[in-house]
Amino acid sequence: MARDFDLLVVGDANPDVVLSGAPRGLAYGQREQLVSGGDLVLGGSGAITACGAARLGVRTAFAGRVGDDAAGRFVLGALAERGVDVSRCVIDSRPTAMTVVLADGSDRAILTSPGCLPYLTVEDLPRGLARHVHVSSYFLQPGLAPGLPGFLAEERRAGATTSLDTNDDPAGEWEGLGEVLAEVDVFLPNAAEARAVAARLFGAGPEGIEAAAARIGGLGPTVVVKDGGDGALAWQAGELTRAPAVPVEPVDTVGAGDSFNAGLLAARLRGMSLRECLRVAVTCGSLSTQAAGGTAAQPTWKEV
Repeated sequence: MARDFDLLVVGDANPDVVLSGAPRGLAYGQREQLVSGGDLVLGGSGAITACGAARLGVRTAFAGRVGDDAAGRFVLGALAERGVDVSRCVIDSRPTAMTVVLADGSDRAILTSPGCLPYLTVEDLPRGLARHVHVSSYFLQPGLAPGLPGFLAEERRAGATTSLDTNDDPAGEWEGLGEVLAEVDVFLPNAAEARAVAARLFGAGPEGIEAAAARIGGLGPTVVVKDGGDGALAWQAGELTRAPAVPVEPVDTVGAGDSFNAGLLAARLRGMSLRECLRVAVTCGSLSTQAAGGTAAQPTWKEV
């Protein structure tokens, strides 16, 4: 199949203001609190995944919505500098999404103003562009959700493969995934997301991630679960595959899961086995934590 790109990433892109050493409690009443560090970096699960894939040598395009504002120009410039094609992005009259990340060690709170993100639809997306289509941040883009199963089905009929990382659901409802998961080749939740999705779809109570992955995998996709310090696991055709964590001392874990996604997709596009894909993905996620922000420490293929 001849395509212009190896990978099309559909999803979110925004500036991240990352504040390190943030207090657990914010002091209102116009009190000023000092933190240990701050960075302005490229954010958004889709944007970070796209940059990670391009860094690994994957021909990558990104499709999403940004505003006609300074934040939007920052986002498009940062993506282009990292080798990602942004010619399919829609420039919206509404503002670009903005995120503040309050980081406290390995934990963080995330505050996002969605701006134009909810207005992306499948009508904005190119067809037949890439060998693989990856969708990020499902719950931040409600305009995309209704047409997504049909779009992914169309891409699969044309010979592309597909993947989805829902990321967190701010509403905590985890609705609407049954139909779209049936059109996904690879589903990429973290452990908490896998449990939440399984509970919503099957009415299950709290359970291990192995059981959650198996339940979701029954709908069709290979389920790859990111499990932090315990590495990752994958459920495919009734078999579990595991990869251990890479021991690193993290500087910033923002975007590590998105760099994991990039590594897994890059390895998969190279035709590697599932076990090898997991090892590459865990390595990419781990190495990405060695600098502030989601993209500064993303590795090359040689570094992996």
